[in-house]
Parts: sequence; structure tokens; C-alpha cells
Amino acid sequence: MVPSTRCTSAFKEGLTNLCGCPQVSIVWPDQHTSEFDPEWLRKRCFSSAARQALQEELFLNKRMYWDSELQIPTANFEEVLHDDKAALAWLLALRRVGIVYLKGAPVEQGQVARLSQRIGYLRLTFYGHTWQVQDKSQANNVAYTAGKLSLHTDYPALHYPPGVQFLHCLSQAAEGGESEAVDGFHMAEKLRREDPEAFRTLTSLQVDFTDTGSDYCDFMVQSKNHIIDVDSDGRVVRINYNNATRDSVLDLPLHQVQAFYSSLKAYIQLMTRPENMLTYKMEPGDLVTFDNGRLLHGRKSYLSHPDQVRHLEGAYLDWDEVMSRLRILCKSVNGES
Repeated sequence: MVPSTRCTSAFKEGLTNLCGCPQVSIVWPDQHTSEFDPEWLRKRCFSSAARQALQEELFLNKRMYWDSELQIPTANFEEVLHDDKAALAWLLALRRVGIVYLKGAPVEQGQVARLSQRIGYLRLTFYGHTWQVQDKSQANNVAYTAGKLSLHTDYPALHYPPGVQFLHCLSQAAEGGESEAVDGFHMAEKLRREDPEAFRTLTSLQVDFTDTGSDYCDFMVQSKNHIIDVDSDGRVVRINYNNATRDSVLDLPLHQVQAFYSSLKAYIQLMTRPENMLTYKMEPGDLVTFDNGRLLHGRKSYLSHPDQVRHLEGAYLDWDEVMSRLRILCKSVNGES
């Protein structure tokens, strides 16, 4: 239904809302009248600029890219738990930068669960609501060893991997154990510029990932994911890469196999350039939060002593819950209705 020619604005009719703000009044062909706030209409304008502005307000899609020189945004753990402004600053930085350090968490298990309650709830996976990253005998995951962890995102063996990861340091190794991180979105954009064909290959071909074992319960998961996910506008939205769970089965036509491996090699070579990789070492009480769909993270090998065993506690959340809390905090902190 379209409005009749009797559609008039508040500036002509003098119609105002309860706050005294001008309103727009529309009389429809069936004589029904609708009243709208002009700002409400402006935000729903079909112009490209208005649509883009609203989507940015809703989803905060702009990112700050970084390399080895990044100074990781840092906040106080207790302030984030108890102060809305601190919590909002944390989540805004997490969305924009992709990684935020929280200092001063109690050195005891359960803090990742406490932090999750600031947002909503944890994501349950086959490894439990929370999980202990330690050197374990008969480890069912390469993370539960003292060896080097190459750069990866967690859980691409799921079709919908967790969006956000928390890691809390309870005890650090006597030697080694430094964390490594790379901005996967930044590297994808570099690949798009330096090797467009490799970028096209990694965004168009799906790769098999698999994970089998027993932890919270027994599992045998299988997925097909692009190494680089892009949206309908070609914007990079997620990285799916973990060589430890990439299946030995490569479900591709023979003529695409060499192109896939060449493209993946080009992306990995970008990630591992020293100027692109951030290195940091967590200490007891440090809690790092990061975008699991954006950061490729890893760890150097380490050596523990009997009285100093490396121990991190981890947990996952999804971006839907994180963005929900971010929007609520934006409104409460900024005093919006």
C-alpha cells in the first residue's frame, strides 16, 4: 500500500510527539493514519549511505588491522566485571581490534566462566563449557602437549566454529610457551592484493576438516569450510584454518588440487612473516580475549618443571551473544532509549 497525496509533514501540520519533536504523518488510501519520527525514518532510508551507516551501527563491521607492532588493548579484569563503561570499552576493542588483554584476574579456575556471565553464557562444545590447556598424557588434542602449536583458528571442524575465545593463565611454563597471533583479516586483504587468484581460490573452494575423540563426550565431527569466508559484498568475515584438523581427504577435482595447495601456501607464508606476527607471553592472572574467526593464534613449545606446570583455562562464546551485550551496554552507557 502506498500513501495518498494527502501525505503531509509535521512542519506543515504542526504535529509533534510527546517530546515536542516534529512528526511525519501519513494518510493511507484506506484513511488510516501513521505517524513517524523523522529520525526513525532517516535511519531506514534506502540510500546507500544510510543503509551502510545503519549496518555499521548494528554490527560494527569496520576493523582496525594490525601487525607485529600492535600494542594489545588492555583492561582491568575486575573493572570489566563491575563497570559498564569498562565492559563497553572492552567489547568495542574486541570487535574492532580482535584481541584484548585483561589483567588482574584471580589465579584460580572459574574466571572465564565469571567473565562470560558479564555477556550471557558460554558455548558448550565437545571439550566442555570450559577446558584446561595442560600437557597431558595420551592427549586427545595437540594443544594438550608441550609442543609448538602452529597458527590456527579453533574448531573449523564445526560448520559454525565458536566466535570468541577466552584464555586465562593460571601458571606459566618455566621456559617457552610464548603466544603468537596474526590478524587473519589483514593477511587475507594482503593476499587479495598480492595474489588475487590465491584469494579467489581460498574463498571459493571448500576444505574438509575433522575431529574425533572423547572429552566432554565422545565425538566424530566433520565439516566443509572455506579457508577464507567472505560475505555477499566480498568482505572477509571469517577465517577457518587448523592444519591439525584439516582432513587428509581433499574433496576437490584433481585439476584444482595444486591450485589449492599453492594458494594455502601463499596465505601461510604471509602469516608467518615476522613483521606480521605478534608475540606475547601470558603471566598468571592474565586473561586474553580474542576473535576466533579472525585471529590465527599459536604457541611456542615449552618446558615445564614439576613445581611450575603451564596451565591455561579456556572457554568459548558466540558473537551473537557478545554483540547483544555490546548493544545493550551502548544504550545504557550512552543513555539511549
